[in-house]
Amino acid sequence: MLTATPPTHPLAPIIDRLEQGGALLPESAENVVEVVGILKSYGTVLDAYQINLTYIAEHQFLVLFPFFKYFNGEVTLSKLLKHWWHDRINYEFSEYCMKAMFWHGAHALDAYLDSEEYRQRATAAIQAKLKSNPFMGGLNRLFPEFLLEQVRVLCYYSALGQFWNVMSRMFLILSDRYDRGEIKTIADVVDHIRNGLVEAAADPITYKVVIQGQAYEIIPQSAGLTFLMDTAVPYVEAVFFRSFPFFGTVSYNAQAHQISEEQADFNYGALFADPLPIGGAGIPPTLLMQDMLHFIPPYLDEIYLKGLRGRDDMRVKICLSFQKSMFCVTTAAIQGLAPFPLTTTDPEQRQQNRAYLENWMDRFVTSRLLSVQ
Repeated sequence: MLTATPPTHPLAPIIDRLEQGGALLPESAENVVEVVGILKSYGTVLDAYQINLTYIAEHQFLVLFPFFKYFNGEVTLSKLLKHWWHDRINYEFSEYCMKAMFWHGAHALDAYLDSEEYRQRATAAIQAKLKSNPFMGGLNRLFPEFLLEQVRVLCYYSALGQFWNVMSRMFLILSDRYDRGEIKTIADVVDHIRNGLVEAAADPITYKVVIQGQAYEIIPQSAGLTFLMDTAVPYVEAVFFRSFPFFGTVSYNAQAHQISEEQADFNYGALFADPLPIGGAGIPPTLLMQDMLHFIPPYLDEIYLKGLRGRDDMRVKICLSFQKSMFCVTTAAIQGLAPFPLTTTDPEQRQQNRAYLENWMDRFVTSRLLSVQ
């Protein structure tokens, strides 16, 4: 007979729920509506983000002053006016996530970008680009590592774009399945996401640019980088857990020890952030919430309007729903990476799973997890 987890861990009840096939987010009809609705909006926004990241990586290669990088190659007066009026998708947020991922790093991707193969491939592309640009040629002679580092950043643009391409389709298909009555519980949501992650796990992460009609492979398929371990897992680490504190909300005074001294100890990610500052100037997730605001499905909009403040705090409500959805995505990752199925009845396997889950829960103690219970 299965016994409950001894109440030694502060999140022991959640460990029990995971072992019984549940999720970090509790089952409820309202949670299902919130999560599916917000992921429909998020999937639409992510699709726009990934298109732009890919455009920058492939068509703004070593453009040092990319004034029109957010136009995806279509610069018109109408789009320019909308851009100035800020009637557009906030692509700055996608770059914010890319910078978080770049700063915290992706182990295998970084290992490749530190390799001699990368240097040779990137140098070949750089030299091809410099043929028609004497200014950049001089810059490269003065600072031979500068352009290599710029290409390294573009590799992250491309990798994140490929990751979000998969995730956006996954979330939009989830919404379609919900509309057809196939998704009814949080467990269904988690199963859908986990299956999607497993299905795309071995998809190769590659990157090439075309310069004057010739293709240059910077990350070839032979590098062995794949969707799950080399983009999904590093993304969860960098954006869900670590990220970095928002300017204006937390002091960056290192002497005052007001932020973590060790980069690995940062816990300012999506699962930890306080939703209340959302809507304030300089808070990057405000850009994402503003983007999602335009694509909220009617059934979720109705729920938000029943709140005491109506539309006055929509971005905060969206952020709360978004965090709930990200705990579902994290549950799918936890299930997929577990040493054994979490619902196993084998005592030895349960013991190994227990240790695995407690390691995860140690990281969740100061997160928003208890707030969404």
